[in-house]
Amino acid sequence: LQGKEVRDLDLPDEVFGAPLKDHLIYEAVLAYRAAGRRGTHATKNRSDVRGGGKKPWRQKKTGRSRHGSIRSPIWRGGGTVFGPQPHTYDFAFPRGKRHGALRSALSAKLRDGKLLVVDSLTLGEPRTRELAKVMLGLGVKGSALLVDEPGNRHLELSARNLPRVKATLSTALNIVDVLEYDTVVLTEAAAGRVAEVLKP
Repeated sequence: LQGKEVRDLDLPDEVFGAPLKDHLIYEAVLAYRAAGRRGTHATKNRSDVRGGGKKPWRQKKTGRSRHGSIRSPIWRGGGTVFGPQPHTYDFAFPRGKRHGALRSALSAKLRDGKLLVVDSLTLGEPRTRELAKVMLGLGVKGSALLVDEPGNRHLELSARNLPRVKATLSTALNIVDVLEYDTVVLTEAAAGRVAEVLKP
């Protein structure tokens, strides 16, 4: 955590040495964001708009066009035709492609020197100030994504008040977070878990 080299760590090339595939990363981001959309927008059609049950005037002999309801879509205050209705935006995205996009993004971070592996991210107490000192010691400039194994509650609480730092789990790593933050900091245990899951 002081930014000193402790030992060498072998990372599998098939996970952290993958070629950059822009199209695959684009598809993965598109699928992730589509799945996150709420899709609760709705407009009222003529059956949902209040009123309009009575025929406004008789069918014939008035000199006016025939109408059956004042809530017809061609009337002011009437229903909406083909307006948005609640639906889901997500679509099937294969796990192999999702893992391939993560491998490509993590490998690009490593080649750019934006991926760090530390022995642990254990904090004595949940203190934002203490985590800020850790970031300073690691030489992290800009935003950072901290990835650890489940159970490190102190890290999660300490990172909440740092505006450009996010703590996440190795089991919840996603393509959008990897791309959004400048530096990815993995613990040794998290790096092993990610390598195990993403290994083709």
